[in-house]
Amino acid sequence: MKKLLFFPVIMLALQSCAQKKDYNLIVGTYTNTGKSEGIYVYNFDTNTAAVKAKSVIKNVENPSFLALGDGNKAIYAVNETSETSAVSAFGFDAASGKLTFLNKQATNGADPCFVIADKKNVITANYSGGSISVFGIEKDGSLSGIKQLVKHSGKSVDKARQGSSHVHMAQFTPDHKYVVVDDLGTDKVYLYAYHPDGGNKVLTAKDSIAITPGAGPRHLVFSKDSKYAYLIHEIDGGITVFSYSDGSLTEIQETKITEDGFTGENGAADIHLSPDGKFLYASNRGSENKITIFAIEKGGLLSVRGHVSTLGKGPRNFAIDPTGKYLLVAHQYTNDVVIFERNLETGALTDTGKRISVGAPVCLVFAPVK
Repeated sequence: MKKLLFFPVIMLALQSCAQKKDYNLIVGTYTNTGKSEGIYVYNFDTNTAAVKAKSVIKNVENPSFLALGDGNKAIYAVNETSETSAVSAFGFDAASGKLTFLNKQATNGADPCFVIADKKNVITANYSGGSISVFGIEKDGSLSGIKQLVKHSGKSVDKARQGSSHVHMAQFTPDHKYVVVDDLGTDKVYLYAYHPDGGNKVLTAKDSIAITPGAGPRHLVFSKDSKYAYLIHEIDGGITVFSYSDGSLTEIQETKITEDGFTGENGAADIHLSPDGKFLYASNRGSENKITIFAIEKGGLLSVRGHVSTLGKGPRNFAIDPTGKYLLVAHQYTNDVVIFERNLETGALTDTGKRISVGAPVCLVFAPVK
Protein backbone atom coordinates (compact mmCIF):
# COMPACT_ATOMS: atom_id res chain seq x y z
CA MET A 1 0.00 0.00 0.00
CA LYS A 2 2.85 2.36 0.86
CA LYS A 3 4.42 1.78 -2.58
CA LEU A 4 1.14 2.65 -4.28
CA LEU A 5 0.91 5.92 -2.35
CA PHE A 6 4.55 6.74 -3.06
CA PHE A 7 4.15 6.47 -6.85
CA PRO A 8 1.57 9.27 -7.30
CA VAL A 9 3.60 11.52 -5.00
CA ILE A 10 6.62 11.07 -7.28
CA MET A 11 4.48 11.72 -10.36
CA LEU A 12 3.14 14.95 -8.87
CA ALA A 13 6.66 16.09 -8.03
CA LEU A 14 7.82 15.38 -11.58
CA GLN A 15 4.85 17.28 -13.01
CA SER A 16 5.68 20.22 -10.76
CA CYS A 17 9.28 20.24 -12.02
CA ALA A 18 8.07 20.09 -15.62
CA GLN A 19 5.79 23.07 -15.08
CA LYS A 20 8.71 25.12 -13.80
CA LYS A 21 10.40 24.67 -17.16
CA ASP A 22 7.84 26.97 -18.77
CA TYR A 23 8.59 30.69 -18.98
CA ASN A 24 6.93 33.70 -20.50
CA LEU A 25 8.84 35.16 -23.42
CA ILE A 26 7.87 38.81 -23.87
CA VAL A 27 8.78 40.47 -27.18
CA GLY A 28 9.10 44.20 -27.77
CA THR A 29 8.83 45.42 -31.39
CA TYR A 30 8.72 48.34 -33.77
CA THR A 31 5.13 48.83 -34.88
CA ASN A 32 5.94 51.51 -37.47
CA THR A 33 6.98 48.83 -39.98
CA GLY A 34 3.38 47.69 -40.28
CA LYS A 35 4.37 44.10 -39.50
CA SER A 36 3.88 44.19 -35.73
CA GLU A 37 0.82 44.97 -33.64
CA GLY A 38 2.48 45.65 -30.29
CA ILE A 39 3.94 43.57 -27.46
CA TYR A 40 3.76 39.79 -27.80
CA VAL A 41 3.80 37.16 -25.05
CA TYR A 42 4.66 33.50 -25.70
CA ASN A 43 5.03 30.41 -23.58
CA PHE A 44 8.56 29.03 -23.92
CA ASP A 45 9.25 25.42 -22.92
CA THR A 46 12.88 25.12 -21.84
CA ASN A 47 12.77 21.34 -22.23
CA THR A 48 12.02 21.43 -25.95
CA ALA A 49 12.20 25.10 -27.08
CA ALA A 50 8.55 24.78 -28.08
CA VAL A 51 6.83 28.17 -28.34
CA LYS A 52 3.12 28.89 -28.03
CA ALA A 53 1.46 32.29 -28.44
CA LYS A 54 -0.32 33.54 -25.31
CA SER A 55 -1.30 37.15 -25.92
CA VAL A 56 -0.61 40.39 -27.75
CA ILE A 57 -1.43 43.90 -26.61
CA LYS A 58 -2.17 46.18 -29.53
CA ASN A 59 -2.24 49.92 -30.12
CA VAL A 60 1.13 50.46 -28.47
CA GLU A 61 3.52 52.65 -30.46
CA ASN A 62 7.02 51.28 -31.00
CA PRO A 63 7.41 49.40 -27.69
CA SER A 64 11.00 48.68 -28.64
CA PHE A 65 12.50 47.92 -25.23
CA LEU A 66 10.90 46.40 -22.16
CA ALA A 67 11.58 45.93 -18.45
CA LEU A 68 9.93 43.50 -16.07
CA GLY A 69 8.66 45.18 -12.92
CA ASP A 70 9.35 44.03 -9.39
CA GLY A 71 7.36 40.96 -8.40
CA ASN A 72 6.65 39.99 -12.02
CA LYS A 73 3.41 42.01 -11.95
CA ALA A 74 4.16 44.84 -14.37
CA ILE A 75 5.87 45.48 -17.70
CA TYR A 76 7.34 48.84 -18.66
CA ALA A 77 7.83 49.67 -22.35
CA VAL A 78 9.43 52.65 -24.04
CA ASN A 79 7.44 54.29 -26.83
CA GLU A 80 10.12 55.33 -29.29
CA THR A 81 8.34 58.07 -31.25
CA SER A 82 10.80 60.94 -31.63
CA GLU A 83 9.69 64.15 -29.88
CA THR A 84 6.44 62.56 -28.59
CA SER A 85 8.28 59.65 -26.95
CA ALA A 86 6.98 58.16 -23.73
CA VAL A 87 7.15 55.16 -21.43
CA SER A 88 4.10 52.97 -20.79
CA ALA A 89 3.13 50.82 -17.82
CA PHE A 90 1.18 47.57 -18.11
CA GLY A 91 -0.20 45.24 -15.51
CA PHE A 92 1.05 41.70 -16.19
CA ASP A 93 -0.73 38.46 -15.36
CA ALA A 94 2.08 35.93 -15.57
CA ALA A 95 -0.17 32.86 -15.71
CA SER A 96 -2.24 34.01 -18.70
CA GLY A 97 0.42 36.27 -20.22
CA LYS A 98 -2.14 39.06 -20.48
CA LEU A 99 -1.02 42.69 -20.41
CA THR A 100 -3.35 45.48 -19.25
CA PHE A 101 -2.53 49.10 -20.04
CA LEU A 102 -2.14 51.24 -16.90
CA ASN A 103 -0.80 54.59 -18.06
CA LYS A 104 1.81 56.44 -20.09
CA GLN A 105 4.15 59.30 -19.26
CA ALA A 106 6.20 61.52 -21.57
CA THR A 107 9.95 61.00 -21.26
CA ASN A 108 10.75 64.62 -22.22
CA GLY A 109 13.65 63.11 -24.15
CA ALA A 110 13.38 61.82 -27.72
CA ASP A 111 13.65 58.15 -28.68
CA PRO A 112 14.06 56.22 -25.43
CA CYS A 113 15.83 52.98 -26.35
CA PHE A 114 16.28 51.27 -22.98
CA VAL A 115 14.33 51.01 -19.74
CA ILE A 116 15.02 49.57 -16.27
CA ALA A 117 12.82 49.18 -13.22
CA ASP A 118 12.98 48.21 -9.55
CA LYS A 119 10.51 48.54 -6.67
CA LYS A 120 10.61 52.33 -6.58
CA ASN A 121 11.55 53.74 -9.97
CA VAL A 122 11.54 53.34 -13.74
CA ILE A 123 14.45 54.86 -15.66
CA THR A 124 14.69 55.38 -19.43
CA ALA A 125 17.73 56.05 -21.61
CA ASN A 126 16.74 58.59 -24.26
CA TYR A 127 18.91 58.20 -27.35
CA SER A 128 18.12 61.26 -29.46
CA GLY A 129 17.36 63.35 -26.38
CA GLY A 130 20.76 62.61 -24.85
CA SER A 131 19.13 62.23 -21.45
CA ILE A 132 17.89 59.95 -18.66
CA SER A 133 14.31 60.14 -17.34
CA VAL A 134 13.27 58.94 -13.88
CA PHE A 135 9.68 58.03 -12.90
CA GLY A 136 8.21 56.82 -9.65
CA ILE A 137 6.03 53.71 -9.43
CA GLU A 138 2.55 53.92 -7.89
CA LYS A 139 0.99 51.14 -5.80
CA ASP A 140 -0.86 49.69 -8.80
CA GLY A 141 2.34 49.60 -10.89
CA SER A 142 1.48 52.71 -12.91
CA LEU A 143 3.98 55.51 -13.46
CA SER A 144 4.13 58.80 -11.60
CA GLY A 145 4.92 61.97 -13.47
CA ILE A 146 8.57 62.47 -14.33
CA LYS A 147 10.67 62.99 -11.18
CA GLN A 148 14.02 63.83 -12.75
CA LEU A 149 15.51 64.51 -16.17
CA VAL A 150 19.28 64.32 -16.46
CA LYS A 151 20.68 65.78 -19.68
CA HIS A 152 24.11 65.01 -21.10
CA SER A 153 26.13 67.31 -23.34
CA GLY A 154 29.16 66.83 -25.53
CA LYS A 155 30.21 65.01 -28.69
CA SER A 156 32.99 62.83 -30.07
CA VAL A 157 35.03 62.21 -33.23
CA ASP A 158 32.50 60.55 -35.54
CA LYS A 159 30.72 63.59 -37.00
CA ALA A 160 27.92 61.50 -38.52
CA ARG A 161 27.12 59.49 -35.38
CA GLN A 162 28.51 61.51 -32.48
CA GLY A 163 27.54 65.13 -33.01
CA SER A 164 25.74 65.19 -29.66
CA SER A 165 24.94 62.99 -26.68
CA HIS A 166 23.15 59.71 -27.43
CA VAL A 167 22.31 57.86 -24.21
CA HIS A 168 21.93 54.20 -25.10
CA MET A 169 21.57 52.28 -21.85
CA ALA A 170 21.01 52.69 -18.13
CA GLN A 171 21.81 49.77 -15.84
CA PHE A 172 21.77 49.18 -12.09
CA THR A 173 25.08 48.03 -10.63
CA PRO A 174 24.91 44.62 -8.92
CA ASP A 175 24.97 46.25 -5.47
CA HIS A 176 22.09 48.52 -6.59
CA LYS A 177 23.90 51.58 -5.23
CA TYR A 178 24.58 53.11 -8.63
CA VAL A 179 23.24 53.43 -12.16
CA VAL A 180 25.66 53.05 -15.07
CA VAL A 181 24.80 55.03 -18.21
CA ASP A 182 26.39 54.38 -21.62
CA ASP A 183 26.56 57.38 -23.95
CA LEU A 184 27.30 56.50 -27.57
CA GLY A 185 27.54 60.14 -28.61
CA THR A 186 30.13 61.31 -26.09
CA ASP A 187 32.16 58.07 -25.87
CA LYS A 188 31.71 58.01 -22.12
CA VAL A 189 30.28 55.76 -19.44
CA TYR A 190 28.71 57.70 -16.56
CA LEU A 191 28.16 56.49 -13.01
CA TYR A 192 25.37 57.99 -10.91
CA ALA A 193 24.74 57.35 -7.23
CA TYR A 194 21.23 55.93 -6.90
CA HIS A 195 18.86 57.27 -4.23
CA PRO A 196 15.55 55.37 -4.66
CA ASP A 197 13.63 57.81 -2.46
CA GLY A 198 15.56 60.90 -3.56
CA GLY A 199 12.64 62.91 -4.91
CA ASN A 200 13.95 64.99 -7.81
CA LYS A 201 17.50 63.81 -7.12
CA VAL A 202 17.22 60.06 -7.55
CA LEU A 203 20.44 60.19 -9.60
CA THR A 204 23.47 62.24 -8.57
CA ALA A 205 26.64 62.34 -10.69
CA LYS A 206 29.57 60.34 -9.31
CA ASP A 207 32.05 59.67 -12.12
CA SER A 208 32.56 59.28 -15.85
CA ILE A 209 34.97 57.10 -17.83
CA ALA A 210 36.20 58.04 -21.29
CA ILE A 211 36.11 55.24 -23.88
CA THR A 212 38.23 55.01 -27.05
CA PRO A 213 37.23 57.95 -29.31
CA GLY A 214 34.83 56.75 -32.00
CA ALA A 215 33.95 53.55 -30.16
CA GLY A 216 30.30 54.32 -29.43
CA PRO A 217 29.52 52.61 -26.09
CA ARG A 218 26.14 50.87 -26.29
CA HIS A 219 25.32 48.10 -23.78
CA LEU A 220 27.01 46.84 -20.62
CA VAL A 221 26.63 43.69 -18.54
CA PHE A 222 28.13 42.67 -15.20
CA SER A 223 29.79 39.35 -14.45
CA LYS A 224 28.06 36.74 -12.32
CA ASP A 225 30.35 37.46 -9.36
CA SER A 226 29.81 41.25 -9.81
CA LYS A 227 33.56 41.89 -10.02
CA TYR A 228 33.71 42.73 -13.73
CA ALA A 229 31.73 44.59 -16.39
CA TYR A 230 31.71 44.14 -20.17
CA LEU A 231 30.92 47.08 -22.44
CA ILE A 232 30.14 46.61 -26.14
CA HIS A 233 30.90 49.42 -28.60
CA GLU A 234 28.38 49.87 -31.42
CA ILE A 235 30.56 51.81 -33.86
CA ASP A 236 33.97 50.07 -33.72
CA GLY A 237 32.78 46.59 -32.68
CA GLY A 238 35.00 46.54 -29.62
CA ILE A 239 34.49 45.35 -26.06
CA THR A 240 36.01 47.00 -23.00
CA VAL A 241 36.42 44.84 -19.90
CA PHE A 242 36.39 46.60 -16.54
CA SER A 243 36.94 45.52 -12.99
CA TYR A 244 34.15 46.84 -10.76
CA SER A 245 34.12 47.84 -7.10
CA ASP A 246 31.76 50.17 -5.24
CA GLY A 247 30.85 52.51 -8.07
CA SER A 248 34.24 52.44 -9.78
CA LEU A 249 35.09 50.92 -13.16
CA THR A 250 38.73 50.26 -14.08
CA GLU A 251 39.66 49.14 -17.60
CA ILE A 252 41.58 45.84 -17.73
CA GLN A 253 41.16 44.64 -21.35
CA GLU A 254 40.22 45.79 -24.85
CA THR A 255 39.10 43.23 -27.41
CA LYS A 256 36.78 43.02 -30.42
CA ILE A 257 33.82 41.00 -31.65
CA THR A 258 34.91 40.87 -35.31
CA GLU A 259 37.20 38.28 -36.86
CA ASP A 260 40.70 39.21 -38.01
CA GLY A 261 40.59 40.79 -41.47
CA PHE A 262 36.97 41.94 -41.17
CA THR A 263 36.41 45.04 -43.33
CA GLY A 264 32.62 45.24 -43.36
CA GLU A 265 30.22 47.57 -41.57
CA ASN A 266 29.95 47.31 -37.79
CA GLY A 267 26.71 47.55 -35.90
CA ALA A 268 27.46 45.92 -32.56
CA ALA A 269 24.22 45.60 -30.66
CA ASP A 270 23.76 43.40 -27.61
CA ILE A 271 25.81 41.58 -24.98
CA HIS A 272 24.84 38.89 -22.44
CA LEU A 273 26.39 36.34 -20.10
CA SER A 274 25.32 32.73 -19.80
CA PRO A 275 23.49 32.05 -16.53
CA ASP A 276 26.47 30.10 -15.19
CA GLY A 277 28.73 33.09 -15.84
CA LYS A 278 31.20 31.09 -17.94
CA PHE A 279 30.51 32.55 -21.40
CA LEU A 280 29.83 35.96 -22.91
CA TYR A 281 27.94 36.50 -26.17
CA ALA A 282 27.86 39.65 -28.33
CA SER A 283 25.84 40.40 -31.47
CA ASN A 284 26.90 42.42 -34.52
CA ARG A 285 24.50 43.80 -37.12
CA GLY A 286 25.75 45.90 -40.04
CA SER A 287 27.09 43.57 -42.71
CA GLU A 288 28.09 40.95 -40.13
CA ASN A 289 24.90 39.44 -38.62
CA LYS A 290 26.87 37.22 -36.29
CA ILE A 291 27.23 36.38 -32.62
CA THR A 292 30.69 36.18 -31.11
CA ILE A 293 31.25 33.67 -28.32
CA PHE A 294 33.78 34.43 -25.56
CA ALA A 295 34.93 32.33 -22.64
CA ILE A 296 35.42 34.24 -19.41
CA GLU A 297 38.87 33.41 -18.14
CA LYS A 298 40.65 33.99 -14.84
CA GLY A 299 40.52 37.60 -13.74
CA GLY A 300 37.43 38.27 -15.85
CA LEU A 301 39.38 38.44 -19.11
CA LEU A 302 37.83 37.33 -22.42
CA SER A 303 39.05 34.84 -25.01
CA VAL A 304 37.25 34.27 -28.32
CA ARG A 305 35.69 30.84 -28.81
CA GLY A 306 33.87 31.34 -32.10
CA HIS A 307 31.69 33.38 -34.45
CA VAL A 308 28.26 32.13 -35.53
CA SER A 309 25.83 33.47 -38.13
CA THR A 310 22.54 34.52 -36.53
CA LEU A 311 20.72 33.24 -39.65
CA GLY A 312 18.84 36.49 -40.09
CA LYS A 313 19.32 40.21 -40.59
CA GLY A 314 19.58 42.82 -37.86
CA PRO A 315 20.26 40.89 -34.61
CA ARG A 316 19.32 43.91 -32.51
CA ASN A 317 18.73 41.95 -29.33
CA PHE A 318 19.10 38.41 -28.05
CA ALA A 319 18.42 36.57 -24.82
CA ILE A 320 19.49 33.37 -23.09
CA ASP A 321 16.69 31.46 -21.39
CA PRO A 322 16.96 31.15 -17.58
CA THR A 323 18.17 27.53 -17.77
CA GLY A 324 20.97 28.49 -20.16
CA LYS A 325 19.99 25.83 -22.67
CA TYR A 326 18.82 28.11 -25.47
CA LEU A 327 19.86 31.42 -26.98
CA LEU A 328 17.21 33.35 -28.92
CA VAL A 329 18.07 36.06 -31.46
CA ALA A 330 15.59 38.79 -32.44
CA HIS A 331 16.05 39.93 -36.04
CA GLN A 332 14.67 43.40 -36.63
CA TYR A 333 14.80 43.21 -40.43
CA THR A 334 13.90 39.58 -41.20
CA ASN A 335 10.98 39.63 -38.74
CA ASP A 336 11.79 36.51 -36.78
CA VAL A 337 13.38 35.07 -33.68
CA VAL A 338 15.91 32.30 -34.33
CA ILE A 339 16.37 29.71 -31.58
CA PHE A 340 19.82 28.21 -30.97
CA GLU A 341 20.73 25.46 -28.53
CA ARG A 342 23.74 26.17 -26.31
CA ASN A 343 26.40 23.64 -25.44
CA LEU A 344 26.73 24.21 -21.71
CA GLU A 345 30.33 22.97 -21.68
CA THR A 346 31.79 24.77 -24.71
CA GLY A 347 29.36 27.65 -25.19
CA ALA A 348 28.87 26.67 -28.84
CA LEU A 349 25.56 27.44 -30.60
CA THR A 350 23.60 25.05 -32.83
CA ASP A 351 20.53 25.99 -34.85
CA THR A 352 17.44 24.15 -33.59
CA GLY A 353 15.58 24.94 -36.81
CA LYS A 354 12.85 26.58 -34.71
CA ARG A 355 11.65 30.11 -35.45
CA ILE A 356 9.15 32.60 -34.08
CA SER A 357 7.60 34.74 -36.80
CA VAL A 358 7.00 38.25 -35.43
CA GLY A 359 7.29 41.71 -36.96
CA ALA A 360 10.43 43.76 -36.20
CA PRO A 361 11.37 42.15 -32.86
CA VAL A 362 13.96 44.18 -30.94
CA CYS A 363 13.71 43.08 -27.30
CA LEU A 364 13.34 39.67 -25.65
CA VAL A 365 12.52 39.30 -21.95
CA PHE A 366 12.00 36.04 -20.05
CA ALA A 367 9.70 36.05 -17.05
CA PRO A 368 8.40 33.31 -14.70
CA VAL A 369 4.96 31.90 -15.45
CA LYS A 370 4.03 32.07 -11.78
